[in-house]
Amino acid sequence: MASFLRPVRMMFPPIFESGSGAVSKVGEWAEAEGKRKPLVVADAFNGSRVDLLGLSGDVTVFDGVTGEPDRACLDAALALAREAKPDLVVGFGGGSAMDLAKLVAVLHDGTQSLDEVVGPNKVAGRNCALIQVPTTAGTGSEGGPRSLVTDIEKHVKLAVESRHMLADLAVVDPELTITVPSAVTAATGIDALAHCVESFTNKKAHPAVDLYAREGIRLIGRYLPRAVDDGTDIEARMGMLMASFYGGLCLGPVNTAGGHAVSYPLGTRCGLPHGLANALVFPHVLAFNAPTCPEKTAEILDLLGRPAGAAPTAEDTFRQAEDFCRDIGIEPASALPPLTDAELRTMAEEAFAIKRLLDNNPREIAQDDILAMYRRMTGGR
Repeated sequence: MASFLRPVRMMFPPIFESGSGAVSKVGEWAEAEGKRKPLVVADAFNGSRVDLLGLSGDVTVFDGVTGEPDRACLDAALALAREAKPDLVVGFGGGSAMDLAKLVAVLHDGTQSLDEVVGPNKVAGRNCALIQVPTTAGTGSEGGPRSLVTDIEKHVKLAVESRHMLADLAVVDPELTITVPSAVTAATGIDALAHCVESFTNKKAHPAVDLYAREGIRLIGRYLPRAVDDGTDIEARMGMLMASFYGGLCLGPVNTAGGHAVSYPLGTRCGLPHGLANALVFPHVLAFNAPTCPEKTAEILDLLGRPAGAAPTAEDTFRQAEDFCRDIGIEPASALPPLTDAELRTMAEEAFAIKRLLDNNPREIAQDDILAMYRRMTGGR
């Protein structure tokens, strides 16, 4: 049971704007604050529609964000930022764009390098404003103080956490998400679900954070199938953006746990997008943890509209969670590349090394447990 006596520190963007047409608040805020040299960090698609932000002045656009940003992508963005000398950085896109925007905002002045800030609370400060505008509903990065970037050579994700990476303004507008394909909507939606569930069942769980986790799970159970079925369903899109935002709020004080640790090698080794990797892992870790936290597991399944009794077994939990994922089009067998058992063992070893997340898991996970999950995920091959 999460205890109110457990210390918790919660941080929120000071201004949060939401609703259809809320994107207009970006330009209004920048104008009111006198920001005349904005740098927008985006992928190619969102880079082509920067005009939606309504920014004025000398606008610079970095549109080279990749699906999973690595050091080279960050270096390219920083090089442009050092030329532009922005007084405002805007993350415009999915979690990758927003994570990169955070790092650009705190590193472009050259006083610190990426390696110097990896970990918690190592960023010295920030000398420009920061706005985050998500165009997918998954990471909730617009509301949190963390950023991830991949080190390709070492096959690891580098995590940076700092209050200086918290946005001055977060804007969620469902109109920006209607073009997201159904498959991406499904995968990023399960990523948001994983954030809520992993914080809700976390060893560090706290009742103040559980409020956001519960509501995020409820919204996903209600709206994710609708958003996948009809991308123009504005109510469903808004519901998913709020669920994603709530999941992001959970990450600051509590963070993720075993699910994300197990998912990371699927990205660094197999090249899967972060959302899809988490979607494939989600049923396995939820089922693994079920014996340790039966009441919360039952509540999660109820909120998803998949009741399985007061104390669901691990197998019942797996079946209900996998059915939820399959009903929105996520099929593990077709998503994963062929992998040898030796490759699965390497991945299990790498996931087991991510102690900063595994130590949060409600049930201790051994390396062999992770390997068993990978083997089941790949059909036992």
